[in-house]
Amino acid sequence: MGRISRRRRRKRFRILQLAVLTLFVFSFLWGGTILALYFYAKTTGPPSIAVSQSTLILDANDEIIGERTSGEKRYWMPLEDISPHVVKATLAVEDRKFYDHKGFDFTRIAGAAIADIKAMAKVQGASTITQQYARNLYLTHDKTWTRKLNEALYTIRLEWNYEKEDILEGYLNTIYYGHGMYGIEAASRYYFGVSSEDLTLAQAAMLAGVPKSPYGYSPLENFDEAKERQELVLSVMQKNGDLSADEAKKAKKEELVVAVTAAAEMLGTAPYFQEAVWQELEQIEGLEPYYLKFGGLKIYTTLDSTLQKTAEETVAERMPAETELEVAFAAIDPSNGYVKAMVGGRNYENSPFNRFTQAKRQPGSTIKPILYTGALERGFTPATTMKSEPTTFYYDEGRSEYAPLNFNHKFANDAITLAQAIAISDNIYAVKAHQFLGGEVLQKEAKRFGLSTPVSELPSAALGTSEVVPLEMIHAYSVFANDGKRTEPVLIRKIEDADGKVIYEQKQKDKQALDQKTAFVMTHMLTGTFDPVLNDYSTVTGITLLDQKTREYAAKSGTTNSDQWMIGYSPTLTAGVWTGYDDARELTLSEDKAAAKSIWIDFMEKAHAKQPEKFFVPPAGVRAVQMDPHTGLLNAASCGNEPRTAYFLESTEPVEDCEGNTVAPPGEPVIEQEENENWLGRLFGE
Repeated sequence: MGRISRRRRRKRFRILQLAVLTLFVFSFLWGGTILALYFYAKTTGPPSIAVSQSTLILDANDEIIGERTSGEKRYWMPLEDISPHVVKATLAVEDRKFYDHKGFDFTRIAGAAIADIKAMAKVQGASTITQQYARNLYLTHDKTWTRKLNEALYTIRLEWNYEKEDILEGYLNTIYYGHGMYGIEAASRYYFGVSSEDLTLAQAAMLAGVPKSPYGYSPLENFDEAKERQELVLSVMQKNGDLSADEAKKAKKEELVVAVTAAAEMLGTAPYFQEAVWQELEQIEGLEPYYLKFGGLKIYTTLDSTLQKTAEETVAERMPAETELEVAFAAIDPSNGYVKAMVGGRNYENSPFNRFTQAKRQPGSTIKPILYTGALERGFTPATTMKSEPTTFYYDEGRSEYAPLNFNHKFANDAITLAQAIAISDNIYAVKAHQFLGGEVLQKEAKRFGLSTPVSELPSAALGTSEVVPLEMIHAYSVFANDGKRTEPVLIRKIEDADGKVIYEQKQKDKQALDQKTAFVMTHMLTGTFDPVLNDYSTVTGITLLDQKTREYAAKSGTTNSDQWMIGYSPTLTAGVWTGYDDARELTLSEDKAAAKSIWIDFMEKAHAKQPEKFFVPPAGVRAVQMDPHTGLLNAASCGNEPRTAYFLESTEPVEDCEGNTVAPPGEPVIEQEENENWLGRLFGE
């Protein structure tokens, strides 16, 4: 009997020894595993938690006009800026012990396993917030052992390298809420039209229930199911002590209005402008590719949404309805180059090609003010006369010839002044000036005004046969409006990264491209486009716009067989229009030919409607005289024409009137002249 008892004791002892050894081995292995995992987590370092975010585009008033995404609409919000209701509701329904575990809730895992075994199916999940975050960041949702192992490893790295608040913030900004919305901020804007920091308890509880089944619990698609899920979330929060019974009851009764707001889907505002902004963004020197890949930027642009709406409405109203005529339009602040409005075509969806920034077209007579600027700097004045008559010009050492025509094949067959030649857009005068100055002068002037496309030296270049980019051509007129100072066109004011840090700020400085006095003399001559006093064999080119014009503008029209232009400015705004066919076919319909001018005057009048009238103010160093517009002489009774005020650089104004009287400028003696014959007239045998 005693022998049996001893055997039993020895057997029990051996079992106990085995149990202790097993426990020791298990503890050693477990401890070793934990140590190995810790070593793995620390040596591999923290995994990147960068995710793509929506980049917001804002207008001149810092209002959102659009956004760019990489397929996931997301706006990152710091945890402290997210409503506490969202945080509590999410923790209650997704991971109540989030702050107590190190990535895995083993009690929950065991409970889920038992429930699944009983039901003989997958009925209960056990993933913690950290596990879900790891899956969202790095993995697919495939139900494989490889994916689960990787998920566990990423979970360990997240937990042992980041604070809990970092993980929770990342989770709330990456979880999917349906309808392409990633993160709580995108979801709250989409479903309720408010920021996540302003969500009510009822709204927060409803959104917290969505990630379990983004479509099944979508407040937009399945409101009843979403409401039922919301009430469950509120009940769990009450059970956990996150809110009182009264608070839960009140939240359950709160009426929720769910609707996708316009603010959440702003994709149609100024699409050509937005595309141009994105292209400029890619060209900014020093902007890291990282920012373009992951987004989260705020791009503050120059767009004036009110002017943009005016431009779009004007184009829609004034473009011929039954043709395929296309359009490029822009309004620019001449003082800083800010592009305030842009239209790159009739319909972005039908044709995203931006004719304002990408097309190259012949500018026609809109090139003439640039040519005549070079002429003013080389001795011409508004009173300089040349004869407008059929003329054949020879070039290429006499081997080639060019015989330009005027509109409707009409000519003055007499001398006309530069002031008049601009107003009625005389072609013979322009080509004569071009030939006299030399082809290289127009080339140099074009570069000085910001035209990047090459300009030919041929005689026809004076009539705008060398192609230009509409953006550059229209902006060139801002040099005149800005007292001779040139800026570059600007679309982006500044850029902030996802943390609100300014990573780019536009700080361009203007440069004096031409003398302020010369710029003003040209500006005043361009106001002659609307002055019937300058009518001659043809009317001034702006004659048809006088009924609509209510203030002072300087402008020039341009025409080729396939292009119509109107570019001009007030003291505060430059605007330009091009119309034509993409295939450069000839413009034959009268409504096609009239579109550019009608768009321009309609826009300018609407844009200035609520502003006090401003005038072009002459600077010191210019003198005003009453000039006979046909002869360039000082006005006198015998002139027989209505005079026009003309401005001249000091000491270049005419000193003789139509009666042959010599009038000295203020402070200068009278000098008798033996003959009154213009030197350029003598040059051309007139």
